[in-house]
Amino acid sequence: MTTALPTTTHAVAFFDVDETLTTVKTMFDFYDFFLEAVGHTPQEQRRLRQDARDLLRPGMPREQGNRLFYRRFAGYRYEQTEAAGRAWFAQHLRHGGFFHRDVLEALTAHQERGLATVLVSGSFPAALDPVAAHVGADVVLCTRPEIQDGVYTGDVLTTMIGDAKAQAARELLHQRDILPEECHAYGDHVSDLGLLRLVGHSVVIGDHPELLAEAGRCGWQRLAGVPA
Repeated sequence: MTTALPTTTHAVAFFDVDETLTTVKTMFDFYDFFLEAVGHTPQEQRRLRQDARDLLRPGMPREQGNRLFYRRFAGYRYEQTEAAGRAWFAQHLRHGGFFHRDVLEALTAHQERGLATVLVSGSFPAALDPVAAHVGADVVLCTRPEIQDGVYTGDVLTTMIGDAKAQAARELLHQRDILPEECHAYGDHVSDLGLLRLVGHSVVIGDHPELLAEAGRCGWQRLAGVPA
C-alpha cells in the first residue's frame, strides 16, 4: 500500500480503523484467525488469545501493549502472514458485518468528492492491506513490524498509537501543503482525539462519553456506527 497521496489531492479524510470503520479490532481478530491457520491446537489458541487480550488491561500503556503484541509474530514469514490476512478478510466479507455501514458510506462519499482517504491504525499491513484495497483507500498509516529476510523479527519499526496518529497525519499533509482545516477525521476512542483535533471536520463514531463530550464542545458530528 502506498504512503503517498495522489497528486490531485486537495483535502484528506482520515479514518481510524478498529471499531470506527470496522466493527472489530483488526489486529486481535486477525490474530485469532492466524492461530488456527498456522495449526495451533484449540487449547493453545485459547491461551494465546487470552494472553494477547491481556495487553489491553488497564494500566498497560497502549504503545507498550502494541509493541508487545507484535512479538507474537516473531519467526513467522511475511508471505505466510500476508496470505493469512487475505484469507481472514475474505472470510469476513463472506459472513458480513465487518464494516460500519454508515462510516463506509461516508468514506465513499469523500472519495466521490475527490478527497484522498487515509486509514490510520495501530494494526499492521497483514490485516489492513486487504481492507484498504477493498475500500479504495489511498494511504495506510499503521504500525510497521520489522521484517528481515522475509521474516518478522518481533520488533516494531513504527507504532501508530495515540499521538503518533496525529503526528503522522500532520506530516502527510505538510508534504503536500494541504491545510488541516480542509480535512476530515473519524474516530471512536480517546486515543483518536489528537487526530480529531487536528482537522477542521471531525466525526465521532459510537457513544464513548469523553468523545461525545468533546464533540459537544467542538461542534463535531457523530455517526452511530451501524454494522453492515
